[in-house]
Amino acid sequence: MTTTHHKTGQWFSAEAGERSSQYVLTLDCPDSTGLVHTVSGFLLERGADIIDNLQFSDRRHLDQGAVGASGHQGEPKGHFFMRIHFEAPGGAESETMLREQFQPLAQEAGMRWQLRPHGAKRRVLIMVSKFEHCLNDLLFRTRTGELPVDIVAVVSNHLDHERLAQWHGIPFFHVPISAATKPAAEARLLELVDELDVELVVLARYMQVLSDDLTRKLDGRAINIHHSFLPSFKGAKPYHQAYARGVKTVGATAHYVNSELDEGPIISQQIVEVDHTFGPDDLVAAGRDTECKALSNAVQWHCEGRVILHGNRTVVLR
Repeated sequence: MTTTHHKTGQWFSAEAGERSSQYVLTLDCPDSTGLVHTVSGFLLERGADIIDNLQFSDRRHLDQGAVGASGHQGEPKGHFFMRIHFEAPGGAESETMLREQFQPLAQEAGMRWQLRPHGAKRRVLIMVSKFEHCLNDLLFRTRTGELPVDIVAVVSNHLDHERLAQWHGIPFFHVPISAATKPAAEARLLELVDELDVELVVLARYMQVLSDDLTRKLDGRAINIHHSFLPSFKGAKPYHQAYARGVKTVGATAHYVNSELDEGPIISQQIVEVDHTFGPDDLVAAGRDTECKALSNAVQWHCEGRVILHGNRTVVLR
């Protein structure tokens, strides 16, 4: 019989009478022969049990002029991505040992890597303006335990959703913004990110364009949602514009934020078919559903260590 404590990732085996811990190791590096064997062998030597392993080797864009993994000029190479969920003997102290012992191996292979306790909750700050559907969906999914997150704050340039945040027991920060106050407002946001030890910022229909400086500081740790009509239908009432053009699909895209407006690396997309019977309000309702699902998927996959950012693309190991 095995009992689990999901918040800490600690396990206790009643049969063995010994503690063990579950972790998720995520990594990417230049591809080379034997990487799977190297990582799995490292874990096997330390008595770890692999629970789940997902990997992808991207060989479609080989750089013929690059230095390969063995150091030879002109050797073709691809890129390797891996997410491995495993159980290792020992309590919390095993995490420190694993980090120290894996570092030389990772450095030799040129890996970017991250090791986290399985089930550990990420600290998330949500930004929102007046549309509340994505905020409400994230709050509900967090409350029911569907998302592995701890929402530490809701930030808005309006006061509309203060009571909703308070009902969920989450601190609400009103940070109004205008052209004149934008630098101060973004500085306040960064203060909150630092003070609250925020790991991920989620723009849940936050209707302000972030400055290039802010997007650089939040690189890889800010997710936005937008309707997938962009860039076809920009400006006010995009769903009404789409209705006038007789669209046949409604969709939404969740992506990492970068300096290119609504064109950051894509994490999740949702789409639903519509037809001539859908009026503008019907399209808006269908769009809300796709936005909520695309955003919640992106947040979940990011927080579970399933998304690896590589240039302007993502690899989602799910």
